[in-house]
This record gives sequence, C-alpha cells and structure tokens, in this order.
Amino acid sequence: MTENLSTIHAFVSGRVQGVGYRAFTRSCALEKEVTGWAKNLADGRVEMMLSGSQQQLNHVISQLRRGPSFSQVSHLEQQTLPYQAFDGFSIG
Repeated sequence: MTENLSTIHAFVSGRVQGVGYRAFTRSCALEKEVTGWAKNLADGRVEMMLSGSQQQLNHVISQLRRGPSFSQVSHLEQQTLPYQAFDGFSIG
C-alpha cells in the first residue's frame, strides 16, 4: 500500500512562530489524515515532516503556503522522500 504514499520534509520561513502555525499545520494534516510532526527552529523557521498520499500532501501544502490568519509565509521549501510512517501528528 505504501507505493502511493510519500513523505514531505519541509521548512517554512516568514512570520511562522508565535502565530499558531504549528497548530494550524496539525489541524490541516489531521483533516486530510496526514501524519508527521512540526517543530519550531531556533532560526525562526518551522520544520515539518508530512506523510500521506500525493493528493493529501498537495492539499496540506497548499494550505501551509497560506498559513493561519496572523502568519506571513515568505518561503516554503520542500523535498519529497520515500514514505515514512508516523503515529498521528505531533507538535514539538
């Protein structure tokens, strides 16, 4: 079943800390049954891993490019990796 699944490793830059971005990421991911994690980095970015089908991942990434209302996403860098299984979605 994992042949249609993949994982995205992404870094988001801009005003993405202190504005609910990680909680927004978790909400978007859970809505589309995407698993993974998101955490703040010391340089002000948010790093995340997202696992699911290409359709699920495309939807979540499109939401993350906009972000929650008080955020301002300036750049989203992503790399597609072989599928990795995660248990739910965690915020670090």
